[in-house]
Amino acid sequence: MRLRTKRWHTTTWQLVIMRTAAALAAGLVLTTSALAQNELRDTFFKEADAAKAAADAANAELLAPRSYERGMKEYRDAEQYLERGSNIEYVRSNAADAANHFKTAAEAAELAATALAQVMKSRQDAANARAPELQPEIWAKAQREFGDAIRLLERGDLKGSKRRDIEATSLYREAELLAIKDQYLSETRRLLADADRARVGRYAPITLGKAKELLAQAEKELSENRYDTDLPRSLAQQANYEAKHAIYLSEVVRKVRDRDLTAEQLVLEWEEAMRLVAGAADIPPNMQTGPQQLANELADYVDTLQVDVQRLTQEQEENTLRLEDMSEELRALDERLGGATEERAALIQRLEAQARVKEQFERVEKMFGNEEARVFRQGNTVILRLVGLTFDSGESNIKPQNFDLLNKVEKAIDVFPRSELIIEGHTDSFGGDDFNQKLSQDRAESVQQYMINAMRIPSYRLIATGYGETRPVSSNETESGRARNRRIDVVIRPNLETS
Repeated sequence: MRLRTKRWHTTTWQLVIMRTAAALAAGLVLTTSALAQNELRDTFFKEADAAKAAADAANAELLAPRSYERGMKEYRDAEQYLERGSNIEYVRSNAADAANHFKTAAEAAELAATALAQVMKSRQDAANARAPELQPEIWAKAQREFGDAIRLLERGDLKGSKRRDIEATSLYREAELLAIKDQYLSETRRLLADADRARVGRYAPITLGKAKELLAQAEKELSENRYDTDLPRSLAQQANYEAKHAIYLSEVVRKVRDRDLTAEQLVLEWEEAMRLVAGAADIPPNMQTGPQQLANELADYVDTLQVDVQRLTQEQEENTLRLEDMSEELRALDERLGGATEERAALIQRLEAQARVKEQFERVEKMFGNEEARVFRQGNTVILRLVGLTFDSGESNIKPQNFDLLNKVEKAIDVFPRSELIIEGHTDSFGGDDFNQKLSQDRAESVQQYMINAMRIPSYRLIATGYGETRPVSSNETESGRARNRRIDVVIRPNLETS
């Protein structure tokens, strides 16, 4: 029994050893075969791989699909022949044919990129505007025309390709414009559709009509200049407001019509809101002849608060700087022995000069009303923000009605002898950047020339600079904010030695 067991173990081990040896031999054969196959691939596919890379770089799959697909077919066939271990001549022949097709595709793609440059740009612009998502039908139609233009060009039909090129360009531009309008005007259209379903026009026709007019203006602006979206976006926002306001007003009017709310109750309800604001401002809510007087008083109160806040901010900055300056210089003086008296005297003189600038600033501040100019300081620099100096739209000529204000500006400048004057022109954000930059520069130079001719100020004291829309002081999203951003600032830099 033991002898049989021993013989069985010996046989088993012999089988294991034989199978292992066979597996190692098979693996060696496979490895050798894979290495040989890689060497053959490097040999026969070198030219085809280079040609394919060049075709891909030229975007041939899109611009020369016929030749590129032929190249890919030959390329795949060559790979399959190589994997199956077929006749080497088959591999060599298919790889060579693939290389030739890829070269043809690259050349055709380069020609198409030049011949179809306009339609390709229109296609990219439409894609950037999310036309495939927002205008899928027109985009798909444009894609078909574009594909036909490419195929005809690849076959040598230049005339037919040009016709499809023109049609595709038109469709892409249409899809782009409609997609841009969808992005900026879809909410407005939805609100107006809701208003029409609710028959808002029956109860608030004026406000609803204004919303529709603003929407039409926004669409017109986008149609004329689809890439300058500041104004259309603002018009759409205003239209949204008016549409929502119309819906609210229609509900109020409907309540009044149905006698759920009397006209007197409505007026008292609106007056209560003004009473709350008047109470916060500590102004008697006198509305015995209507709300206009109270509204004017509240507006003046807010203006006064803004001026006070500006003045206090300036004084705080000045006091902080003055204290830091004095502390630093006095500390330095205390550390030194020689020349202390003279340097202390120089410090005192400079502080006195700064005090004179403050006194002069207060004199100038009293020269202007709130509707003419806002006067404020930045350190020792005095700024006249000429809110009353206006220009016609897109123009830079000074109008005669502004002469009185400019006469006051001359008197303000005289308060600071030998000061350096910088005339800054600013615009709102509507219109192109380049146009706004030039317009602001032209307006600044117009004021500069007036100062030279009418005020007899030497030109070496004057600098005119246009900043376009780059330095807003208010939001460009509201009409009043844009009006404040369209301005001329006269910056006065006093000569402290003569102030």
